[in-house]
Amino acid sequence: MIPSEQRAHLESGNSRLAGLPRFDERLKGASLSPLRATGIDVLQVNVGKLCNQACRHCHVDAGPTRREIMTRETMASCLAVLKVLGEKGRPPILDITGGAPEMNPNFRWLVTEARALGAKVMARCNLTIITAGSAYADLPEFYAQNAVHVVSSLPHYSDGWTDRQRGNHVFEKSIDALKRLNAVGYGREGSGLSLDLVHNPVGAFLPGNQAQLEAEYRRELAARHGIVFNQLYAITNMPISRFLEALIKTGNLETYLEKLVGAFNPAAARGVMCRTLLSVSWDGGLYDCDFNQMLELGLVSGTPRSIAELAARPDRVADFLTREIAIGQHCYGCTAGAGSSCGGTTA
Repeated sequence: MIPSEQRAHLESGNSRLAGLPRFDERLKGASLSPLRATGIDVLQVNVGKLCNQACRHCHVDAGPTRREIMTRETMASCLAVLKVLGEKGRPPILDITGGAPEMNPNFRWLVTEARALGAKVMARCNLTIITAGSAYADLPEFYAQNAVHVVSSLPHYSDGWTDRQRGNHVFEKSIDALKRLNAVGYGREGSGLSLDLVHNPVGAFLPGNQAQLEAEYRRELAARHGIVFNQLYAITNMPISRFLEALIKTGNLETYLEKLVGAFNPAAARGVMCRTLLSVSWDGGLYDCDFNQMLELGLVSGTPRSIAELAARPDRVADFLTREIAIGQHCYGCTAGAGSSCGGTTA
């Protein structure tokens, strides 16, 4: 459940969002209403909210004191659905998120079982979890052995901006972790080991051009630290959870919301990630995306509500491939400008 203090902030933010042009009306104007899924290319699984960090922009509100952890039983249901999806065509990507997903005691089991099914596995790694001397320092080798696609947050290629968003000395630790990943082949041409970085703006503004940012990151990280990577994803900060609290505290909420609404892009709306993704919460609940999950905005009625129910009724999986998507005013965050998804821009 959403903590009471956070819920109060959410209600405050949502009330201000409610006064802006309705998102569903914008979709109608773009001939996208009702918004529907076009398949499931990604099964995104949040294995827990426990994390070694407490970043300012975190929409999961993850941190060291959180105790929500996905059980192996729920993971087994995820694998069962993954298998069914694979039997219907190309196995989807298993996108493992957190918190720091590696802190779930069954994380490695989930990775190896998914790989045994032939699925591609993506892990959202915060980098500091795998620095030298940590309990997870051997993860680069584990990732490489299982050909895990590693996606890591690095708000900026300089220490000041990164530490401002993620905490003191996080940049230094992140650079160490990236070097460790590079050392086992990640990001290097011909290795087959993908290392992608994520840029989130450090402030109340939209991300810059993704291609230009990627070029800057590539140049600066190579010159300053000898680091290489594959792609950069530019992701908009959603006005929920900790970022919403920061917007309220700094008096930037109205300006930011108006910026999102004013930058609505029909092309970005057509490519939103919820149309090709199914999200699973740490307790097995099903959602259209990770943001809906954090807002407890469930699926449109008439569908199984948990991964266990879906695993028990494989005949219902087909219904999810074209399901109607639950939307809200927060969806402006994914459709502003060039768009935003867990894989970067959408337009």
